[in-house]
Amino acid sequence: MKKYITQILTLMMICIIGSSYSLHAQSIYKIANAKENDLKLSGISTLHNWSLETKTFTSEAQFGFKPGNEHQLASINSLTFSVAVSSLKSGKNGLDKDAHNALKADPYRNIFYTQLSATVTSAGGNKSLVKTEGNLNIAGVTKKVTISVDCIVNKDGTVTATGSYKLKMTDYGVKPPSLLFGTVKTSEDVALTFTFVYKK
Repeated sequence: MKKYITQILTLMMICIIGSSYSLHAQSIYKIANAKENDLKLSGISTLHNWSLETKTFTSEAQFGFKPGNEHQLASINSLTFSVAVSSLKSGKNGLDKDAHNALKADPYRNIFYTQLSATVTSAGGNKSLVKTEGNLNIAGVTKKVTISVDCIVNKDGTVTATGSYKLKMTDYGVKPPSLLFGTVKTSEDVALTFTFVYKK
């Protein structure tokens, strides 16, 4: 009987320690104040290429790391992202106005993403390849997407995530804007590229 009780107590201790370690290995990270942060929407038109860019956005992620190695990413258990449409700028007021109207900035002020699941594959050392699947909402329309992201755990503990995703504006009910009274047409194909630096 004494041996049985000892085994039960030992098992309970293992569970408690394992649970504590798991909680310790998973931490909440937010966007750091870093010059590398960048998000860009870019496309082409009948006149020239165009892009809208911002360094102002919010994102929160729960990163998990391999046991005993805080520089090897093992999982991303949650991730959210949001950017205000009005913060996307090209440096040209006319293009900005047309793009914001096309993206329905009023009433849909934000573009946002919520992760549903993610797989993490080691790319050697402190590098990982992440495939994150989630809901991307643009102009009030939500689509399930899969985005490939390259992640690096830096020496200072921050995590740099870079990636790109190609989409069609019409899939989100967005009519590609035209410029100069309709003489310049833009393609419905748009590339979303980003670099996010996360800090615990």
